[in-house]
Amino acid sequence: MPTQLSVGSAISYGWQKFWQNALVWVGILIVAAIIQAVLRFVLRSDSFFVSLIFGAIIGVVSLLIQAALVRGALHEVDGVKPAFGSFFQFGNVASVVIAGVLVGIATGIGFVLLIIPGIIITFFTWWTFQFVIDRGDEPIPAIKASAQAIASNAGTLFVLALALVGINIVGLLLIGIGLLVTVPITAIAGTYAYRVTVNGHVA
Repeated sequence: MPTQLSVGSAISYGWQKFWQNALVWVGILIVAAIIQAVLRFVLRSDSFFVSLIFGAIIGVVSLLIQAALVRGALHEVDGVKPAFGSFFQFGNVASVVIAGVLVGIATGIGFVLLIIPGIIITFFTWWTFQFVIDRGDEPIPAIKASAQAIASNAGTLFVLALALVGINIVGLLLIGIGLLVTVPITAIAGTYAYRVTVNGHVA
């Protein structure tokens, strides 16, 4: 039977799946934080152009970390409890990076244009990585598919997006440590919404 998407069901699902595999999710986030901290410490330069290159490297790593979280969340909604290595089971790295860069540029331009366009772009491109990693879409088709899928149930999904942002703000306020819990919960909840919207059900 098709699953009915609701804000409560998505958050409840994310909460349940996180606590069933909490050590792995917390571990992957700690490793990701360490990698980013080391890169930011090591890749420093007084040269403007070298700094741009280093910044691009750090940006690519950040996109791959986001993709890893999406991959882990996709495993969860497919009924597979991900192990540490499962988070990196995606081969279309170039598409992930290009899609992330395109979304980042579009979002940046949107925020320059009085913020609201940036919020709209962020919302409708929310599932770009899901479409790239789950279905193997190329960057532009993935962005279009994300927008179309979200537009099909925009009201419920916008309320869910606001709720997930609020949850992460709470996690940030808890000395940042709370993000070790809230980031996995919101990643799984958002991917649950993707799977229900696109496939009609989760495993």
